[in-house]
Amino acid sequence: MSPERTDIITEPVLEGRLAAGKGETLADFDIAPFVCVAMGKDLQACRDSIKPQMALYVGGMGARGKNFYNDYLKRMGYEAAAEKIQDAYLEGRRDEAIAAVPDSFIDETALVGSPERIKERLQVWKENAKDGKIGTLLLGGADIDALRVVAEAVF
Repeated sequence: MSPERTDIITEPVLEGRLAAGKGETLADFDIAPFVCVAMGKDLQACRDSIKPQMALYVGGMGARGKNFYNDYLKRMGYEAAAEKIQDAYLEGRRDEAIAAVPDSFIDETALVGSPERIKERLQVWKENAKDGKIGTLLLGGADIDALRVVAEAVF
């Protein structure tokens, strides 16, 4: 999930809640994005450590015409990358699929880089949590040091 583009997730959730008679707010609903974490001095290495998982989700999770993650990447404005990742992944060219994951997509949806960079990015997540657009963050790949940085930044 992109904390700058919460509407990509919240709008369909709100539509579904309204259709189900649950009201027009997220007050009693927890949007819990899974956020990959890779902390380290080498920003590119941190990004690259997350790209294989993103290539799998965008390229290989679901059928060519029915893949939530591929559709999400397209809705974020990465149509060409989403198609390239999926084509390469489904044709068995995993390295090409991984290389096609944009750095900017990783920067927007994951917590990567130095502790200072991660703390800075967490402020955007915190700001969107104020109005319920983001609830619980599920962190993936975080070691104890990264968890400490995150905890100190959000509490």
